[in-house]
Amino acid sequence: MAVATGARRSAPGRFQSVGSAKLREALVGYAFVIVPLAFFMLFFIFPIGYAMYISFFDWGILGKIDYIGAKNYRDLWHDKLFWTWPPRRGTAIWNTFYYTAIVVPAQMALGLALALAVNARIRGKSFFRAAFYFPSLTSSAAVTAIALFILNSGGLLNALLGKIEGHPVHTPWFAQSSTALESIMGLNIWTTSGTMMLFYLATLQSIPTDVYEAAAIDGTSRWRTFWKITFPLLKPGHFFVAVLSFIGCLKLFDQAFIISGGKGGPAYSTVTAVLYLYQTAIFDSHWGYAAAIGIVLFVIIFFFTLVQRLLFGRAEIGY
Repeated sequence: MAVATGARRSAPGRFQSVGSAKLREALVGYAFVIVPLAFFMLFFIFPIGYAMYISFFDWGILGKIDYIGAKNYRDLWHDKLFWTWPPRRGTAIWNTFYYTAIVVPAQMALGLALALAVNARIRGKSFFRAAFYFPSLTSSAAVTAIALFILNSGGLLNALLGKIEGHPVHTPWFAQSSTALESIMGLNIWTTSGTMMLFYLATLQSIPTDVYEAAAIDGTSRWRTFWKITFPLLKPGHFFVAVLSFIGCLKLFDQAFIISGGKGGPAYSTVTAVLYLYQTAIFDSHWGYAAAIGIVLFVIIFFFTLVQRLLFGRAEIGY
């Protein structure tokens, strides 16, 4: 009886020690999380909230001047340099959408093609993976600076085109409105396809080999195997690559800034939403209006991300 009583008396102490151990474990976990969470709140959540706050003020270089409500958003709605209806080239939002509509599918298609190539049984697979990914490691500013020399009127590209066509070619690819934005498109498709290749390659290697063995036993052709097995099973990769590419295209800034000297020329052909935000904030010092541009761009990105999520279904995202 005494033994049973002692056991009952020791039980609460044992439970308290287990509870304190769990508490210490939880506190250690929170200690590891609190620092990155604080950085996330300070450098991501707070700037978004602060930008939303100052977008309702006539906020200039000297700070808050006057509360104007939604005037910045109303002015932005009627801003012919930001957007127009019907759409036309030379406005920030339509230049950005046009750029995105071409670059996103091109990046995805080229990245998938490269991933399929380096995932096959070929010699030098590691070399080709590194070679295809190498342009993505290079600074975009450095690549753009080199492209300015290659694509100028007397550059290497015109020299090669001149030999092919049999007469001199002096097209200033970055200096005329009909080719400036398209040249940036080609440059970015090439430099970012390696990153898209890596994401697709990771998804390809996660597909079980059993389905391919079953297709081979049934005598399915390679093309039918790709469309009926590989492409549908790449749905998580499609979603991740599409969202990443779409957000990157909507945030186009550095190449347009370097090529146009920050002015969005020639003839506003390279002005983008982020470049227009930069011009408004830095050149004009209208920070409240620039904040409104940023909030609108944030809403557009968030909306299209949700649309892409619905288009690609509820596939499990493994990244």
